[in-house]
Amino acid sequence: MPRIHLCFLWHMHQPFYKDLVTGEYKLPWVRLHSLKDYFGMVKILDEFPTIHQTFNLVPCLLEQIEDYAAGRASDRFLTVALKPYDNLTLEEKKFALQYFFLANEDRQILRYPRYAELFAVMQRCQNNPGMAVSAFDSQMGRDLQVLSQLAWFDEEYLRNDPDISALVSKGRVFTPQEKERLGRKQLECLRNVIPAYRAAAQRGQIEISTTPFYHPILPLLCDSNIAAVSHPYVPLPTQFRYPGDAKVQLDRACAYTKKTFGQAPGGVWPSEGTVSDEALAIAARSGFRWIASDNQVLARTLEEPQTPALTYQPYLWRRNGDQIHIVFRDHRLSDLIGFVYPRMDAGEAAKHFLGEIRTNCCEILAQGKDALVPVILDGENAWENYPENGRPFLRELYGRIAADPRFSALTMSEALAAIPSREISHVFPGSWIDGTFDVWIGNAEDNLAWEHLLAARRTYDSVMNSTQRESLTDEAKRTAWEELLIAEGSDWCWWYGPEHFSANKKEFDQLYRQHLTNVYRLLGVDPPHELGDTFLKAGEPSLHENPSGLIQPVIDGEITSRVEWSGSGRYRIDPRSGAMHSQRCLVQELRYGSDGQYIYLSALFTEGRAPKEPLAFRLHIRNEAKDQFIIFASGGPGVLDVVAPGLPESAVCAALGTIFEMRLSMSALQTRRGERLLVQITLVRDGLPVAVLPMHGELEMQSSELAAYAG
Repeated sequence: MPRIHLCFLWHMHQPFYKDLVTGEYKLPWVRLHSLKDYFGMVKILDEFPTIHQTFNLVPCLLEQIEDYAAGRASDRFLTVALKPYDNLTLEEKKFALQYFFLANEDRQILRYPRYAELFAVMQRCQNNPGMAVSAFDSQMGRDLQVLSQLAWFDEEYLRNDPDISALVSKGRVFTPQEKERLGRKQLECLRNVIPAYRAAAQRGQIEISTTPFYHPILPLLCDSNIAAVSHPYVPLPTQFRYPGDAKVQLDRACAYTKKTFGQAPGGVWPSEGTVSDEALAIAARSGFRWIASDNQVLARTLEEPQTPALTYQPYLWRRNGDQIHIVFRDHRLSDLIGFVYPRMDAGEAAKHFLGEIRTNCCEILAQGKDALVPVILDGENAWENYPENGRPFLRELYGRIAADPRFSALTMSEALAAIPSREISHVFPGSWIDGTFDVWIGNAEDNLAWEHLLAARRTYDSVMNSTQRESLTDEAKRTAWEELLIAEGSDWCWWYGPEHFSANKKEFDQLYRQHLTNVYRLLGVDPPHELGDTFLKAGEPSLHENPSGLIQPVIDGEITSRVEWSGSGRYRIDPRSGAMHSQRCLVQELRYGSDGQYIYLSALFTEGRAPKEPLAFRLHIRNEAKDQFIIFASGGPGVLDVVAPGLPESAVCAALGTIFEMRLSMSALQTRRGERLLVQITLVRDGLPVAVLPMHGELEMQSSELAAYAG
């Protein structure tokens, strides 16, 4: 019987946060994701022994985990969390209030009632640490210290560890002793991470693959000008061409993985799925048997439309005597897990996922062939929007796969041994994001970062080839080289440019410039003064503008006149994503306002018009009294059915045309003048929730906004 071989590859990665000169970890994300994701993702496989998977563990992540596990790592976030709250300086208290709420509001903060209370206090203080300091007494501060760490513990610990579950049950009024115990528990958890992967690899349930050591974009290291192949005429910096550095990053990754786990990795997930012929040749010469990318790259390579028949098979790249197997992930399947299923019931999501795969594989199986289905995505950030960190979904998914004889879940090497490969002699240079390199090069911020990287790289070569090197210690030379390799990592340019946003964007910029500055100082050369200034060029645009007057638009699905929404409030949908690059949202902007009797809402579509496919809007509305209302509006342009349980038919009017428009009766929603409404809109297409607006929390129509214009 032909079978569907599912190849899950979970990519585990964090940037290198350590300053090699000071030894300080500038950001805490390695530690926190180790608590929340890394251990639990492999530990859950104990329950499903027939499920085999591949875990891609980036060496610079493993090195940092080992540092924490050995007690050598320190970061200011942990220091402030463990220090007695009354002993914190004023600046340290402001630091805690600024950074200890950097967690998913819905899934981490609101999960803990006390954490939610403290978050509400912070919001009342306009999220201003200076204003909030006086509002937090000692007990509130200590509870924040504990909960900001507890919220990052994996479900395995929350459910089964007596110390952690006791803190969860208590919920508040934590003691200094309990806080100290939580700090010790973090260290214990960090020590469990790498042994858990080693044990799973030794029993043959997982394959461990790797990525170039500090996660660089290999094709751009080989030749940055190759970006113009996938995006002609893109503005590029001075050519950076150091294929030898790409070889070093790959060889060191291979050696480190072998040392850590006892066997060399057979495969490599190149950073961000980026490939080129030159990069593949280097990987093949470094001993790797397989590499992976995205089916957008495959489509441009074959110059054929993406189809399951093309994606669900392995390829063998041969060129000039070099060869390496290559698989191309199904982009849609990865996006379903990353961005759609968090808003669905776990069982329904797992059922839909496997149903999608069965449908895709029908023609392949009908020909008597096996199908190789690569599912490759981020193994850490994907879960932050799921209930219980995605564990119910994974249990449903793995259980259904194990119970279905048509499916097998294999490591990448197992699948490659089972299915013959199609031979190709060329791969189109690109990444998993639009098949281009635009995220990392071409924008003014990105290009500036590359110019300074090139200058530092040339300075290193100049010093190493001069008599000046004789005055340097071996440690200084080694560390300068290491700082250069770190600066070649892709993460810095992930945050430069307009595509992505992080509350830590400033810190990423500072850390990148510090790595480059360290290169010069270690070499005994004055660093360029430009490294003292931020590379960030653009300020953060405002996402939310309050109403400026009364509105009374015609609800017909069209912009009937130029001024009908001119006094409305506006909520702009931020097109930038974070650690996971998201799908483009269907909606670019929400508008809202009132005439004193009705609330008006509209959605403007990214493409300038509503999609042709049927679309549903699900509105979840709360008033001041915490009454909740659910309103459904579904259909295609010109045909829109509205269902509003518990509300009179006249309370809601909606239309879909070029835009979506809705009118809601304030009296029916039991909202008086001067009171606020909280609204969240879910967009559903083909039965799947494809977007939530706003992405986190609710659109809050402040009482002052609705009262000021109500007569």
